[in-house]
Amino acid sequence: ALAEATARLAEAEERAAALPDPAAARQAAREATAALSAVQAAFGSARAAEDRLRRAADGRRRRLAELAREAEGWETRRQVAADRAGDLAARRRAAEAALAAAEAEPAGLRERRHAAEHAAEAAAAAARDAAEVLRAAEADLRDAAQAEREADRRVAEAREALARAEALRLAAAGSAAEALRRLGETTGLGPAALLDRLGGDAGAIPPAEALRATIDDLRRRRDALGAVNLRAEEDARALAAEHEALMRERADCEAAVAELRRALSALNREGRERMRAAFERVDAEFARLFRHLFGGGEARLALVEGDDPLEAGVEIMARPPGKTLGTLSLLSGGEQTLTALALIFAVFLVAPAPVCVLDEVDAPLDDANVGRFCDLLEAMARETETRFLVITHHAVTMARMDRLFGVTMAERGVSQLVSVDLRAAEAMVA
Repeated sequence: ALAEATARLAEAEERAAALPDPAAARQAAREATAALSAVQAAFGSARAAEDRLRRAADGRRRRLAELAREAEGWETRRQVAADRAGDLAARRRAAEAALAAAEAEPAGLRERRHAAEHAAEAAAAAARDAAEVLRAAEADLRDAAQAEREADRRVAEAREALARAEALRLAAAGSAAEALRRLGETTGLGPAALLDRLGGDAGAIPPAEALRATIDDLRRRRDALGAVNLRAEEDARALAAEHEALMRERADCEAAVAELRRALSALNREGRERMRAAFERVDAEFARLFRHLFGGGEARLALVEGDDPLEAGVEIMARPPGKTLGTLSLLSGGEQTLTALALIFAVFLVAPAPVCVLDEVDAPLDDANVGRFCDLLEAMARETETRFLVITHHAVTMARMDRLFGVTMAERGVSQLVSVDLRAAEAMVA
């Protein structure tokens, strides 16, 4: 089409040259130019249509390839499904055979199974009953132990009372012998002769204590009838004044005691509040440091033997990862050491001190746990202003410290303190 347009343009130019009229030639040229533009536009449209057809053909070829691959995949799936169907059919036949065999089993199996189930239920019930009996027996045992302790206490009290009674009996026998001796010296009569002299009625004689009290009273009355005290009235006024002063002092003392009791109650109340607050903070820090040391788990502090924090004891409950929650005594030696270190550092975080000395606390730990201990020690040194002094023989701990102090004996009998700044040494090596 382009060649044809070019030929037509050349022909038009020749015709224009042959024309005698320039206006006609220009008109012919314009017509030829318009025809060329139309042909060029038609050529561009044809080229675009060709590109679209080419792209469509490429897309169809790619789609055919994808369809071929999908057909292969579906064929593979069909083969797998067929194999699976065959396998399921075989398993179904085996299951049907097993079912038929099971249905052919005698009814005795079901009866034995029922009997076994009943026996298991009876055993479980017997176990529950045995547990109840055991709990009741334990309670009875505790009551019996308490009763035994009470009986022992009463027997001890009875023995003490018997000893006191025996001592009183011996003292009474001695007093009676002394009284008989003094009676013989005073009256020259024996007990039988004195009884005859008094009329022979022993029941009419007052008891010795009553007689002794009567004699003492008569002696006091005799002494009271001694010299007349001319200053009795003045002494009475002085005693009254002194009594009044003592009563005022007593009132002041009672008021002071009441004030002290109120102050003591306030101090106990404040102490309980502070103790409970400190206990909760230490418990929270202890749980956090425990998880940091063990890489998980849980730990807490519990008050035992009472709800009053000032009088109750403290129990450490810990559960390292992979174990159940229990007391400190149930853990291994290394776990106990790490737990104790967590508690010590928790107390230091709540109430830090300027200096902390740790004497071979890493001795029960292996290398991995020593590394955890050193990590925690470095964290504590960063978080607090406490200086930690660690006494150790463990090489890992020494390697993690900032400064080492040691004692060497260069000469026999002469000790020398040597220190090494590990951070400065590392900087020099680097």
